[in-house]
Amino acid sequence: MVAELVRGQNHPLSQVRLEIRVSAGRPVVAAATLGDESGRIHGVEWVAHPGVPTLPGLEVSRQAAADHRLAVDLDAMPATVHRVDVLLALPPGAGGPVSFGSLSAPFVAVTGLDGAEVASYTITGLDAESAVVALELYRRQGAWKVRAVGQGYAGGLAELLTDQGLPQAHQLAAAIDDAVAQGLARSIPAPGPRTADGERSRQAAASALGPDQSGSPYSVQQGGTQQGGAPQGGHGAVGPYGAVQNPQGSPGQDSSPAGSPSVDPDATRPTPTAPPGGPIDYSHPRRQNAAPPPPPPTAPPAQPGQPAPPVAGDATGWSMEERLYNQVWGMFEDLARSTAAYRSAVDFADARLEKELDQVLSDPRSRIGGQGDAAREAAQTRRIQLVDQAREALERDLVQLGAEADVVEPALPAAFARWDNPVWHAYRAPMEMPMALRLGDLHLPESDPLRIPMLVRLPLERGLWIDSGRPGSFDGAMADSHELRRLAMESAVAHIARLLAVHPADEFTVHVVDPAGSGARELAPLVQSGVLAAPPAGGAAGVAAVLGQLTERVDLVQMAVRGGAADSLPPGFDTSQQLLVVNDFPHGFDDRAVTQLRYLADEGPAVGVHLMMVADREDAGGYGPLLDPLWRGLLRLTPVAEDHLADPWVGHAWTYEPALVPPGSQVLQQVLAQVARARTKYS
Repeated sequence: MVAELVRGQNHPLSQVRLEIRVSAGRPVVAAATLGDESGRIHGVEWVAHPGVPTLPGLEVSRQAAADHRLAVDLDAMPATVHRVDVLLALPPGAGGPVSFGSLSAPFVAVTGLDGAEVASYTITGLDAESAVVALELYRRQGAWKVRAVGQGYAGGLAELLTDQGLPQAHQLAAAIDDAVAQGLARSIPAPGPRTADGERSRQAAASALGPDQSGSPYSVQQGGTQQGGAPQGGHGAVGPYGAVQNPQGSPGQDSSPAGSPSVDPDATRPTPTAPPGGPIDYSHPRRQNAAPPPPPPTAPPAQPGQPAPPVAGDATGWSMEERLYNQVWGMFEDLARSTAAYRSAVDFADARLEKELDQVLSDPRSRIGGQGDAAREAAQTRRIQLVDQAREALERDLVQLGAEADVVEPALPAAFARWDNPVWHAYRAPMEMPMALRLGDLHLPESDPLRIPMLVRLPLERGLWIDSGRPGSFDGAMADSHELRRLAMESAVAHIARLLAVHPADEFTVHVVDPAGSGARELAPLVQSGVLAAPPAGGAAGVAAVLGQLTERVDLVQMAVRGGAADSLPPGFDTSQQLLVVNDFPHGFDDRAVTQLRYLADEGPAVGVHLMMVADREDAGGYGPLLDPLWRGLLRLTPVAEDHLADPWVGHAWTYEPALVPPGSQVLQQVLAQVARARTKYS
């Protein structure tokens, strides 16, 4: 029977290997502290947090998330540890909630490895607090119990850690904030909640001006923007130590623990109208009274005892595009969680082996001789058996995911497909922007050669940074700085071409700043096809002109949207999405230009001005920490394979491979010719 705790209540724990599941509705930081018999924390090394996520017997998430799963092995705790406090804190950053009182009550559950709840606690009564001690696991007379605490702190993590007697509280709180900020910078953005009619939301500034000004078929209401839909795959996933997680396979949904407060979907649906300053309704007028979404395709019957064969588009969604998008994200989450289960099992096997060997060595009678050798051999055998079992479970998941990838990849639309997909041979300029874009592929070392498409929502919520620094391996050889810069620009051109190709011909404009002309060779396909707004701008004067033009555009659209005066925009105002591509930053930039660039990176996406940087961060080292927010605000991509991106569930380091055109292929030129032809038609 599940114990539903209230503040101060405790409950015995009959299991030693547990999960603590957190559901907060908004991203929060999860951490945990270890305390001795008197509850004292001996130092920062007794705190598990996103910067140091693992301690003996304890693992927390590496980043801020709305849902967390903390792995706890009470048997692996050091003998000096008698208390484990689970902490939740709101991540730093402007624009987010400043206190738990502005959120729905966080829910915390302690579960066994089979997913069955042992105890749960809804943390109510919080107001101005931005950090809270949620639960306490404590040891009494050799047995462990859990207590609901719910102690909040308006001063955040620093005040909480100070109250727990940690002398370095403020320094550690700052380190945690920095680790979270770095995690957000490298994390692949997870999709947001789905809108009422299943239609994706749009942040386009062109749409924000209304159909009369932009020619867009989307109805608009003045105000802010909304996030797009969440994926809903049809996959089961295995959690740490093999526990089943998210059996419905719906990332962002059904992932909260059983018994957690459910959210009525009707309560979060946007209404047809909104007051000034409210959310924009980007719903398509022709779909407002449409029939319910069609059911996903059914799989062919399976052989007895065998899983059903995978089918492309078997996830939920309004259109096939949405179903495929949701299915890809479902595969992504499944692979992340299955790999987490395998790694956790291996870690547990290693920890148990070490503990058993320590016990053998601690007994003088078994250190030498046949008895000690037999004990060590038995411990090694048990470790191998555990790892083999975990690998067998992972292999089953990989076989299933591989079969699914084999049917999903050929069915993807152009925006989701690799450049070698035959769908590009039949390419024609679309009439509507897709819901997402493929930026490359992702994989983990345990799952090679399985690749998961890296899909990000459109319009882009963050700018892109193609990193031309940090020389690394390329085709087995070390790539020098010059070669990396060439590869970075080649990768950027492939991304630009894809963005141009997936947007309607008159709804996407690209500006290129190349002060020294170093990217002329790679930019040639874009220049020769005539798809750019103007030839690449060179020199300091060209940089100033382009930045001034786009900065003025952002100011004008912001004033028009905020003031509800879209008709005040100048005649002939270009209402399309804008992409600024900057090569070799900060060459050609003075202090004013740097300030304008930061302004565009921060304010531009909300009004349809997006940024793509092709740069080596070390080249801008002279600006010091001034530019740190700029780099953190961009999604870093690399021109060669590198394991620098994190998933939004577990935080694995995924190897990213850019979406490049195959050598010798003419598909890029053919697609750009079609884009240019469509632009001529609309001009």
